[in-house]
Amino acid sequence: MSIISYSMKTILQKIHQNIYFLLFILIFAYIQSIYIRIAVRRMVNAYTFTPEAALASLMGAGILFFIIRYFIRIWQPDTKFSIGETVKIFGFSLVSYVASMQLIGMVIAIVFGKVEQNFSQQAFVLSLFSDFLDGLIYGSFFLAYYYYNANKEYQQQVASYNKAISEAKINQLKTQLNPHFLFNNLNILDQLIEEDKFKASDFLNEFADIYRYVLLVSDKELVKVEEEVGFIKQYFRLLQHKYGDIYQLHIDNVNEEGYTVPLSIQLLIENAVKHNLGTLDNPIVINVVINENITVSNNIILKRKTRSESGMGLKNLIEQYRLLTAGGISIQEYKTVFKVTVPIISKHK
Repeated sequence: MSIISYSMKTILQKIHQNIYFLLFILIFAYIQSIYIRIAVRRMVNAYTFTPEAALASLMGAGILFFIIRYFIRIWQPDTKFSIGETVKIFGFSLVSYVASMQLIGMVIAIVFGKVEQNFSQQAFVLSLFSDFLDGLIYGSFFLAYYYYNANKEYQQQVASYNKAISEAKINQLKTQLNPHFLFNNLNILDQLIEEDKFKASDFLNEFADIYRYVLLVSDKELVKVEEEVGFIKQYFRLLQHKYGDIYQLHIDNVNEEGYTVPLSIQLLIENAVKHNLGTLDNPIVINVVINENITVSNNIILKRKTRSESGMGLKNLIEQYRLLTAGGISIQEYKTVFKVTVPIISKHK
């Protein structure tokens, strides 16, 4: 009893899931029955519009759909479309459907004692042709509907898979960036300890507050632009512990709506500091302009001696934006100015 109950529940779920397709089949069968009755009888009366023929056609279509689905499970279990396999499925289904309908017709004729009437040569040929035509029409409808849904489901699976891959890559990139941020600032702390222990103590206290933010956003794909702006103001105060006013930051935040990759602006500021060294008379001026995009630019005064850098931070940031947006990052380098533009993401993922 439980098996029958489960089967009925499954059938009802399938009907509910495909209710609009079944309604289409019923309406088509009803219109078809009206047309055939008018064409054969050459008259219109109340019988012309009775629905029993349409319901019978719907039941027959249900048998056909079951047969097609059976052959699909055998020859196309992975739902990948193949013209050769589809033709084979349709051909075998059509033959099986016509044979099934004739067998059902024979059983009904035997029960009601109308074998000679229903299976005369003319009636038999007409019945074969009618079943074949119905199988061709309704089978085409079903295959078109089935492959449309299969393709739609496949595209959703591909999108989900790509999203999962993108998220995994982004998380991997973040695990590389967080230690990168930590080690760079620990290097500054190490230098400050040798130069000025009091500055080092202040630096350490502020760095602890800032690193809390880093840990907080480490599991986030995006953060609000206004949060990132607040963070870089704190971060730049850290830099001033070591460098004073040889680096200057100007922020023109016309728009703080939207989202950005965590630590993105900080990384671009860090990149300017890493490769350039100013003086009190000729400082490195870092401009952050926020409108429809975020643009970070700085004048170029390259350090004379720099250690070989992998550029991991900027490469990772480029990769993250490539995974998140269609626009990506724009990098422009002129003789005296280096500029990076990143898009503001308007909607949180």
